[in-house]
Amino acid sequence: MSTKKRLLLNNTGRRVWVWFLLCVLIFVYFNNSSLFVQSGSGKPKLLAHRGLAQTFDMEGVTNETCTAERIHLPEHPYLENTIPSMRAAFAAGADVVELDVHLTADDQFAVFHDWTLDCRTEGTGVTRDYTMAKLKQLDVGYGYTADGGKTFPFRGKGVGLMPSLDEVLSTFPDRSFLIHVKSEDPEEGVKLAKRLSALPQEHRKRLSVYSGDQPIKTLHRHLPDVRVMSRETMKDCLIPYIGIGWTGVVPSACEQTQLHIPEKIAPWLWGWPDRFMERMDRAGTRVILVAGSGGFSEGFDTGEALNRLPSGYSGWIWTNRIDRIAPRVKGEGDSD
Repeated sequence: MSTKKRLLLNNTGRRVWVWFLLCVLIFVYFNNSSLFVQSGSGKPKLLAHRGLAQTFDMEGVTNETCTAERIHLPEHPYLENTIPSMRAAFAAGADVVELDVHLTADDQFAVFHDWTLDCRTEGTGVTRDYTMAKLKQLDVGYGYTADGGKTFPFRGKGVGLMPSLDEVLSTFPDRSFLIHVKSEDPEEGVKLAKRLSALPQEHRKRLSVYSGDQPIKTLHRHLPDVRVMSRETMKDCLIPYIGIGWTGVVPSACEQTQLHIPEKIAPWLWGWPDRFMERMDRAGTRVILVAGSGGFSEGFDTGEALNRLPSGYSGWIWTNRIDRIAPRVKGEGDSD
């Protein structure tokens, strides 16, 4: 073969590859663009962390920090994880309320955040050392202080306010909740699945559960129709999606789960925002956008934070200030 023919064939081959790569790029762009996705209302849906709660200084906070000892001056009378705080959160505009549960000595689930009772109450030890009836005798407002212990504005006002999960679900049968199992005990997943299985299926559809890997694995095995999330389920969904999501395929591991996506990571996901959320919605998966890089309880808590949302964003967001954020989102106010 002559040199001229070889050059001609090589040039033809290069052109074929260029056109092929161009077609792939065009396919990837349009397949992952949100331009042709029908968006929702243009207003975010709101997840209220712990209901309507007292706020606190977030600097240096870890899972072991007694946040009740560092609250800001109270702006309202509500205490987290109580039925009044949940009612107030829904009244303010929450679409979902997040709550925390611990197993009790009589195999009920107490709604309470901390692993030990010592910070918020006058009690000591852990919830599983007490029956639900004993826990109800404690004052969940006992330890709150905004001035280093000089005054305790909620002391004496929280007696009997620690609810059981059964009470919460019967009080709000038509509301949506995200249940946080604080334990790493896989048996708690089994026991929670048993509790939730007694609910009508329509009620269970409004619930999601997140926890450590083991409780979620056992719960999901016993109750596959409830959305779940753990570090393992997040990895099992998102790592394969990063690899193949450009094709529009959603890995089966994503189905019937919940994803908490930090806003700094979200733009790197194929199809973010509308196309990605549409795909996950078809898979029965709820996507919650959390603020920043996903650090301790980072939420969309100010007007400035809301301004960082994608234009027309109508997905879910996590907030610690439902009292401030809901009026802005619902168009009833603009205070920070």
